[in-house]
Amino acid sequence: MGAESYSNMHNLGLLLFRLYVGFTMAFAHGLGKIPPKPAFMGFVGSLGLPAPELMAWLAAIAEFGGGLLIAIGLATRFSALALGGTMVIAAFLVHGADPFAKKELALLYLSCCVLLFTAGPGAFSVDRLISKK
Repeated sequence: MGAESYSNMHNLGLLLFRLYVGFTMAFAHGLGKIPPKPAFMGFVGSLGLPAPELMAWLAAIAEFGGGLLIAIGLATRFSALALGGTMVIAAFLVHGADPFAKKELALLYLSCCVLLFTAGPGAFSVDRLISKK
């Protein structure tokens, strides 16, 4: 496989990865939190986080908005950082005392965020279109 074919496969892989991770996060996890319901805000408050209403909104925006931005490849590294921070809270605070099986999904999303933060969105992304000017 030549260098150009490898590059195209690499970028196609990042595109498919971003689409799946971003849309799954946005619609399976984030959409139901917008707007945050009183029960969710109460749960966030029970974790001992300051300003539970604000934190609930930030989590909802990171999951829904960040997921959509990751899917289209816009502000990808920032979105991956915000969503990754949310997944750190989910894995180690929300599920801190739980067995690994309860933390697994948050840790999997965290690892996806680390990959996107380090690798970037790839060539098939809005970020790349903007940077080409």
